[in-house]
Amino acid sequence: MLTIIKYILLILLVITCISAAYYSIRSHRSNNPIDRGLYGSITNIFMGIMLIMIAITFMFIFHGSTPSIIVEALFLVLGAFNIFAGLRNRKHYTYQKSNS
Repeated sequence: MLTIIKYILLILLVITCISAAYYSIRSHRSNNPIDRGLYGSITNIFMGIMLIMIAITFMFIFHGSTPSIIVEALFLVLGAFNIFAGLRNRKHYTYQKSNS
């Protein structure tokens, strides 16, 4: 059962990594600043999910050592902040896009 959970986490990690890269490329290639911000915010959301998936994966791989707990906590906090910032920016740029 633990092996299945690890594979599911790995698949989700790969999906979020590919999605973050895709939206990052779209953000950098966009000429419209509103679209650029919107794609950047979606990139932040996927990066946050990816960091949380890395932290959860580390929780299953490394058991109980102090450095691993610190790294896991750091990844969880950074992931939560990225998701929060991405959602906030997405709301802002969606509002800007609807007004233009």
